[in-house]
Amino acid sequence: MSVIQFGVFDHLDHNGLLLADFYEQRLKLAEAYDRVGIHVYLTAEHHATPLGMSPSPSVFHSAVAQRTRRLKFGPLVYTLALYHPLRLAEEICMLDHMSRGRFQLGVGRGISPYELQYYGVDPQEAHARYVESFQIVMNALKQAQTDQPQLSFTGQFYQFDQVPLSLTPFQNPHPPLWYGIGDPNGVDWCVANRCNVVGNAPLDRIRVITDRYRQTWVEAGHDLHDIPLMGTTRHIVIGRNEHEAHRWAREAYSHWHRSFMHLWNINGTRPGNMFPADWDELVAAGRALAGTPETVREELLRQIEVSGVNFILTRFAFGTLPFEQSLQSVELFAQEVMPYITERLVEPQAH
Repeated sequence: MSVIQFGVFDHLDHNGLLLADFYEQRLKLAEAYDRVGIHVYLTAEHHATPLGMSPSPSVFHSAVAQRTRRLKFGPLVYTLALYHPLRLAEEICMLDHMSRGRFQLGVGRGISPYELQYYGVDPQEAHARYVESFQIVMNALKQAQTDQPQLSFTGQFYQFDQVPLSLTPFQNPHPPLWYGIGDPNGVDWCVANRCNVVGNAPLDRIRVITDRYRQTWVEAGHDLHDIPLMGTTRHIVIGRNEHEAHRWAREAYSHWHRSFMHLWNINGTRPGNMFPADWDELVAAGRALAGTPETVREELLRQIEVSGVNFILTRFAFGTLPFEQSLQSVELFAQEVMPYITERLVEPQAH
């Protein structure tokens, strides 16, 4: 695997288009990611908010599977507390086969208490439901590939007795796992499950996570060359001049931020992971980049070296960015940013 990989993250936040046109544009972007060599396309799951027009990730990704050929893809994350785990295990198997092994499996409990409540889930139970559902899904995917493909389980929320498992995943023992991480204490679990991780923390905190991941990975007896992806996300807008890129970005981000805050605002609260309302503040915090390919690649290279990541998860489509502008960013990124960065990086070592 390359020293650095590049992916795309998409909330699929509403931009005012007719939804039929919105989905078609996102699928055309997925085709572009596939064409230019983006490694993976990951999408969010949200409910009852303009932040997420893909509340059923499996439905959207079934279309991605048919419109792409090389691109890996999946949810970051399935909100496991909202799913019946047996049905989800079946959907995972379907998507893994429909893509011939390109499906990626992101898991989490969900960050919005309001979305959980709308589905009748007590936010206080969300973590316990997530843990139990994850165990069931993993057991089902693995057990389906044995000589006795059936599942028995007794837990707090679910009980199963010798349920036949008729679907198996394409990848053995299951699609690669993905997890959102902000606390270095979560590294041990991620290493034990060979989990790819993505964080939104400041660069110095991301560095603590990546250093600890490398050290724990080696201590577990694994080869550093086989280490999973460890990344961070960035809103990115690339233009032929600085002014154009920042102008598009400011307007689009303002719309995206209103969608991000929608449920929190109507409930009079604030999320723990707070994005600043102003684009320039986001840039100053190192969480977004806009400008020419030269400007973007120099700053991104610096951030990669400081944080120790081996993966950058970009946001090329957000808010009211026109489709043509997102596509331009993708093409310039692939032509003038990705190869520049790849040529200049060396493999970080475990400390």
